[in-house]
Amino acid sequence: MPHSGAPAAMNPPTLPTKRRIKRFAPLQLGLMLAVLYGLCGLIFAPIFVVVSTLGLKGTGQPATGLMAAGLGVIVLLPVIYAAVGFVGGLLGALIYNMVARWVGGIEVEVE
Repeated sequence: MPHSGAPAAMNPPTLPTKRRIKRFAPLQLGLMLAVLYGLCGLIFAPIFVVVSTLGLKGTGQPATGLMAAGLGVIVLLPVIYAAVGFVGGLLGALIYNMVARWVGGIEVEVE
């Protein structure tokens, strides 16, 4: 904790407080995961293309078809990842909200 320069009597210690996550907004969680998964797809797509290109390098297969498929992967993979993230976030939030009503939700400690 940074020192503010004030005497200790002026800054009483902060006590941890327990909070409970009772509900997630399904659309917001879906959007959040869609963006995160889409970004992961942008990162992984070029890696998949490079690895598959290296895998076919010694087989004598023509690279033209592979290059076209690689462009398709680079475009489609982030879109597919984003769609899966949205649906997963939406369903995950709905299921969490239903279970949280029964057991009370996740408890976190904050200061």
